[in-house]
This record gives sequence, structure tokens and C-alpha cells, in this order.
Amino acid sequence: MLRKKIRSEPADGRKGVGPLIPPLAETQRPLRQQVFELVRAAGLIPRVQVAKDLGVSPASVTTITSELIEAGLIEEVAAPREGEAGRGRPAVALGVRAGAYRVAGMKLSDREHTAVLVDFAGNLIADDVIPRRPGPMSLTEILDAIEALLDRVCAKAGLPREALSAVGIGVPGFVDSAEGTVLWSSVLADRPVPLAAAAGARLGLPVTIDNDANLVALAELWFGAGRGLSDFAVVTIEHGVGMGFVMNHRIYRGAQRLGLELGHTKVQLDGALCRCGQRGCLEAYVADYALAREASTALNWGHKESQPINVLLESLYDHAKAGNATAKSIFRRAGRYLAVGLANVVNLFDPALIILSGERMRYDYLYAAETLDEMDNLTINTGRPRPPIEIHAWGDLLWAHGAAALALSAVSEGLLAPQAREIAAQ
Repeated sequence: MLRKKIRSEPADGRKGVGPLIPPLAETQRPLRQQVFELVRAAGLIPRVQVAKDLGVSPASVTTITSELIEAGLIEEVAAPREGEAGRGRPAVALGVRAGAYRVAGMKLSDREHTAVLVDFAGNLIADDVIPRRPGPMSLTEILDAIEALLDRVCAKAGLPREALSAVGIGVPGFVDSAEGTVLWSSVLADRPVPLAAAAGARLGLPVTIDNDANLVALAELWFGAGRGLSDFAVVTIEHGVGMGFVMNHRIYRGAQRLGLELGHTKVQLDGALCRCGQRGCLEAYVADYALAREASTALNWGHKESQPINVLLESLYDHAKAGNATAKSIFRRAGRYLAVGLANVVNLFDPALIILSGERMRYDYLYAAETLDEMDNLTINTGRPRPPIEIHAWGDLLWAHGAAALALSAVSEGLLAPQAREIAAQ
């Protein structure tokens, strides 16, 4: 829809210039929140370094850290002075009080559900995995699975459910994190679903949800390769193709808060049918169901369609490794389409790093040298090197860690920035 915007002129004719930034916007976090986040990111840091890094007075830092210590959020830790081991009084550093709060993070997927428990400093306490049959579930079924998995991982940790402060949940599909609503997901039979509210009511805990690809990016931002980067992209390849993008150290979600659906960008007009109902999506050529569809047709594997998709893909990969030309061509074709998608990411966003993640990264044909060469050919030639690409073939526990980071963010912001949110909402 095209919109024509008409503005009335001010009485004195002055229009004003510059962006209209609301008070206490995202970039204007309260100083106490900035201090806490710096301490959390550093692990251990002296007060004088906090003041230097934030560009504020030591007196302000002393006041704020005293408040945070009194609130039980951070603590003083004795740290040996560099080059003075064993001599004099140890230096005092600040660190997050790990036992102050605990949260859970979960990833719900087509093959299994995973969960982790972490403390307030992000340290892993326990984890667990439960398998499931592929296919969409009713809301009641998925709530049953969430509750069962949470109780299992709490039992592993020796903690009652009431010891947790929040739960973060990641699901594939179109998710409005702010509203807590899943607009569409391959793991849910209904749409839209107010999953955060429903899960919160079932568990008796605050629940925050997000798209699972966003949570992989959040995991990399909190625990992995993205900690020192302001802008990077994570492309996930599993049952679908997802993308999480970090811009200025924050997950970018877009105007409608649905993020960046790389898997549903079009690479072929009137092309292969995607599970979203449209044709020609990148996902329809790269995701696991796309590879299985190609194998059934090109290798005449119709009799194997009753097999679990992961078993069929392992067989396809074994054939490719053994030299089967048709099997190799299936992966090669998928890799070429992936090159198109990655080149588009580079041309659009110019990220400092692209991370390829997910179960399908075990299949090295998808990111073979010829695939990356093709990506280079499709990327605008500026005379400068393209962003590096890293392969992180980690399991679903990484995704659950991202969900835990989402929960930790919700807890810390609720403790440190409630006044800022009230002012911004006025």
C-alpha cells in the first residue's frame, strides 16, 4: 500500500531537521544498565576501568556499583594484581553475582526439543534433550512438551521450577517477540498462537519467545564469535533456512518485528514449491526437505519416503561421499542457490562476518570451495575482500543458549530499566 503523508506547516514556518528520537530510546539506556552490562560482558572488571570504558566519572561509577551490590546483582571479587602475585592487598574487581537469578532457555524444533539452565552470569547449570515425531503440534501438545522438558532439566539441576526467574523459548517461523505471538511455525498446527502468554500461564513463570534463527545470532552475540562485533549475520540451515542479523550489537527485527526471512527470499520465479506456500524461495532449494525431494526424484528413492528425513539425508550424503555423481549434483545445486542467498546478504548488509550454523553444516558440499567462489562472483566487486565466513556445525544446545540469553535480557532489563520504559511509553 502506498501512503501519501501530508504535514501541516508550523505557525512560524520552521520545520525542524534531524531524526525525531523519542526520549530514552534503545540507544539511551540508563547508566546503571550500561554499568551492569559492561560488568557482565567483562566477567571481572575494576571500577576504574568501568569509568574509563563508559566515559563517566569514577564517583558516578562508585555510586551506581554500590547500588547494584546492595541490590544483589553484582559483587566484589578479589583479583590478584598483574605482576604482583603474592604481594600486597589483592585488587578488587566487580562481577555479576551468578546465584542471584537463574533462567531456562528452550529450542522447539521439528526433530527434538532442547533446554538449558543458566545462572545470572550465563554459566551452564544443566541441559537436556527430548526427541519428538516430526510434524505440527497443537498448542496443548506443545505446552505439554515444554512443561515436561522444563521439569526434566530442573530435576537434573536439583532445582524446583520456582527457583527460575524467566524462560526463553525459540521456535522456527514468523514470531513477533514483542507481542509473544507465533504467526506461523512448522511446529504448530494453529496460527496465530499467543505462545508466550500460554506458556507463561502453564509454567507460572515469565516467558519470552523469538524466532530460532534470531536466538542463534543472540547466542553468538553473548557467548560466541559475535561478542566483539557490532554487525554480523547468522544463516541457519536445518529443516528451513533462517537468518539472524545483529546491527549495532542488537538483534535487528524490522518494523513488524519479524526479522529477516532469508529463506523466503526468491531465487527462482515460479520455481520449486516452498512449505510457506509460495514458489521459488531459497529454502525450497536448500533446506532438508528440498534435498530429500531432489533425492526421491533424481535417485528414484520413492520407496524411501517413509524413512525419517535425517536418515534419508545421511544416506544421500554417504552416496555423495562415495562418488555418486547424482547425489553430488544434488548438494552442488543446493550449494549454488546458497551462494545466491549469501551474496545477497553481503550486497544488502555488508556484515563484518557471516556465520553458517545448523545441523546441515555437517554436509560440507553446501559450503565447498566452488560454492564460496560462486558467491564471490555474485557479490559486488568493490576491490575489497568479502566478509569472512565461519562454519559452526553445533547442535541445538547452541540455540537453547540463545533462548537463555533472551531470558537473561528480560530479567536484567526488568530489574534495571523499568523507569526508562515507563518514561518512553508516555
